[in-house]
Amino acid sequence: MITKGLSGAEAVLRVLRAMGVEHIFASPGSDWAPLWEALAQSHAPGEVPEYVSSRHEETAVAMASGYAKVTGKLPAVVLHTTVGALHATMCLRAALHERMPMVVLAGESIAFGESPTVPDPGRQWLRLLADVGGPARLVESCVKWSAGLSTSLLLPHTIQRAAQLAMAVPRGPVFVSVPVERLMEAMTADPPAVAGFARAPVADPEAIDALARELSAAAHPVIVTEQLGKSVGAVERLVELAEALGAPVVEAWQPTYVNFPRAHPLYGGVAADMSAVLAEADLVFLVEAVAPWHPPSALPAPGTRVVVLGEEPLHPRLPAWAFRADLVVAGEAERSLAMLAARVRERVPPGSRSAAAARWRARHEARRAALRDEARAAGVHAPIETRWIVHELNEVLPPDAIVVDETITHRLDVVRRLDRLGPGAFLEASYGGLGVGLGTALGAKLARPERTVVTLIGDGAFHYNPVPAAFGACQEHRLPLLVVLFDNAGYLSQKTDVAKAFPGGWAVRSGKFAGTSILPRPDYAALARAYGGYGETVEAPGEVRAALVRGFDAVRRGQLALIDMVLAPVSPDPRI
Repeated sequence: MITKGLSGAEAVLRVLRAMGVEHIFASPGSDWAPLWEALAQSHAPGEVPEYVSSRHEETAVAMASGYAKVTGKLPAVVLHTTVGALHATMCLRAALHERMPMVVLAGESIAFGESPTVPDPGRQWLRLLADVGGPARLVESCVKWSAGLSTSLLLPHTIQRAAQLAMAVPRGPVFVSVPVERLMEAMTADPPAVAGFARAPVADPEAIDALARELSAAAHPVIVTEQLGKSVGAVERLVELAEALGAPVVEAWQPTYVNFPRAHPLYGGVAADMSAVLAEADLVFLVEAVAPWHPPSALPAPGTRVVVLGEEPLHPRLPAWAFRADLVVAGEAERSLAMLAARVRERVPPGSRSAAAARWRARHEARRAALRDEARAAGVHAPIETRWIVHELNEVLPPDAIVVDETITHRLDVVRRLDRLGPGAFLEASYGGLGVGLGTALGAKLARPERTVVTLIGDGAFHYNPVPAAFGACQEHRLPLLVVLFDNAGYLSQKTDVAKAFPGGWAVRSGKFAGTSILPRPDYAALARAYGGYGETVEAPGEVRAALVRGFDAVRRGQLALIDMVLAPVSPDPRI
């Protein structure tokens, strides 16, 4: 690659594209004038990444995350210096834990107007935007690698290295602070030739053999997963393994993908269903499971063996991981599971697990029928209930839909009842922090413009999102979403925590739960209309399905659509 003679900004664009970056997700900031000048030049198709403005730092990083989750490709993010980088750290922390690769760049000034060779970037830098160590120091705990560029001699090389590190196992966000002065300088060297990205290692064959012996010898094995669905191929391999063993697959409390087809006879449910399933297990296989049950000592029974497989099976970024494990195997999931399934098929005679599979099929069908009956019973009376909304959504979801979930107290109903979603069609958008659901959905839509993208979001989470920025990006980039808002006029998780901790306390006895209401209810539908979209408020259960259909129709016309589903309020109106 030739960068010698190019400006620093042009070199950044060329190197990113050469490293596979197709999109730069960005928010406005005064430090990137050289980059915008470079983007204004004429380029051949595919010569530089597409620049996607999102109007807010959290939205930019969330879009990059959603894009990476759907495509597996490496995105870049451009942020405003210091303050913009800090604004993005919540989303960067989530990307770090979720192992989402991205190259994140922020500007800074190092000469503060004293350089004789480049224009003065402005008086605001030293007074308002400078910190000791620069942005790289401020965000280093939220990314896997953070560096400040000290010389233009290394600019192309550093961007190249950042891309390699972002895609190296474990994948994650990397951060480079690029001084505006370096972006204006002419490059004096070309970066070295590179071999591309290192492939994640497969598990050791001997360790796979040990896993196969454990699983094959178990009379009642159970599989627990949480993040496997990042790879659709890994889910397919897990299906093969489960069918060979006649073993149910259970998802942990917060599955971040479709980790196993939820209509499959061996799907054992999620979270609350786990205790009953594990009660019979003589072996539990944890595969890409972060926190399979809570607390760690709660399950399984003392005589039950536990074996583990994952890319980072011991989760080194967590301060504690006190789950019992008799065998731990590290390896990339898809290829490791393919090897494991083959070894198990060699050990388990065909048809020998059919009775176990039939028993789990009967339980699976009974559970699905019970969930449908509960939802239909809820749909005959007001106010609207979450389970009825999700049931009706499940009935009318287009086959190509991708669902992005940013709900908290509604999550269990969402995961249990959206059983038509296949692998690759569900993304969880809250890793300890709220405000990223709309951005994640935008990234998914940009990655798969031909597919219908639905965002499920609570009204509390909705208020954490940079809604004007996200809706503006929907309109500007023609990325229509269907937003289904679960509007219970408050923060149910906050109220529940108070009642749980103080069941006989003043709040429960008086009915006064401080700070739990979102009242009066805003006209959420009007926000969609303000950005050229379709908005509707629904209060009657009988109108839920028709409203969803109208929302999907609007999305097919290229509009943003928001359907405000009005639920019973969390708390009484404090003004009354």
